[in-house]
Amino acid sequence: MYLHPLLAKMPPAEREALIKRSEFRSYRRSETVMAAQEWTDCIYCVTSGLLRVVEHGSDPSGDVTTDFIRRNDFFLGPSLGEDRYVARQTLVAALPSSAYLIPIPVARKLCEDHPEVAMGLFEFAATRIRALRSQLRKISALSSEDLVSRVLHQLTQLAPASTGGFDKRITQAVIASYTGLSREVVNKIMRDLESRGLVWRDGQSVHVSTDFASTDIGGLEPTGSPSLNKREANL
Repeated sequence: MYLHPLLAKMPPAEREALIKRSEFRSYRRSETVMAAQEWTDCIYCVTSGLLRVVEHGSDPSGDVTTDFIRRNDFFLGPSLGEDRYVARQTLVAALPSSAYLIPIPVARKLCEDHPEVAMGLFEFAATRIRALRSQLRKISALSSEDLVSRVLHQLTQLAPASTGGFDKRITQAVIASYTGLSREVVNKIMRDLESRGLVWRDGQSVHVSTDFASTDIGGLEPTGSPSLNKREANL
């Protein structure tokens, strides 16, 4: 049964009421969760899998993955002060995923009644901003190999596999989109890392060397992605 840490201290009756006013959805890998320029009235709480945030360029080849939203993470709009907003980015399921869609007025009332929830969401938003700034610094300052190496290490925390490493369904195209490199460059670097024994694969995952530098994604603890169905899911 899923229970978000922010809601662990809420009375069970309030959690049940929140569940009834929220919508639980599951998504296939590569399915669009929310498209840019669409109106939405929800915040997204990821319960399993991994979503990626995509900024669109003038053509599809210019699309860039700017962020990942993993289990226990939220995708928030620009403000909880408005009941609905036009999405500026697209959300795509990088892996099979599930999420609660919580109406913004419900989330706002939750914050009013439980200040610790409001503080938790504030800290989450600040963490995402720090992570984005860190990623921009890495893209501008690191060599292509160092950048790919750090992102591979980061993926072991964002999309951990049961056998270690990260889920092999995270494609090189997604890695290229997140690093700002071409898929050809990412492929060449990963083949070179494999030839040097720094990257290896098994049936479920891609493993990376512990020599790769650790990444700063906000100090969150790695979490698994247990399978949930609609009856089992619970805030």
